[in-house]
Amino acid sequence: MASRFEIEKLWREEKYKVMYFSQRHYNLIRELLKGNPSMEELESYIKEAYSLMPTTGSKTNAYEHMWGYFKKRATTEEKKKFFALLEHAKDDKAIKIYLYDLAKKYKVKYLTDSTILNGK
Repeated sequence: MASRFEIEKLWREEKYKVMYFSQRHYNLIRELLKGNPSMEELESYIKEAYSLMPTTGSKTNAYEHMWGYFKKRATTEEKKKFFALLEHAKDDKAIKIYLYDLAKKYKVKYLTDSTILNGK
């Protein structure tokens, strides 16, 4: 049986990727974690979220949440680049790489450990 620590670690690593695919599943998992779920329950919700087609809105929401870690520290140029990528990105890879690079620059381990950015 997985410990609460292991369950929370998995959620920390997966939460923005879940949000990217489904805000509804993100909210369901947050509610689930208010109780005492098993690792299997959490993994099941995560897997279900990943089976869905992300919408432009869900992707934008996830990117903007991640951007929140930098918005007070980022330079004007970094801010311009982020919002240009967000507005014109047909390729999600470019914005994910940019957010990962910012996470490394500003030492935001929470994001560098996130599966949406580190490709795990």
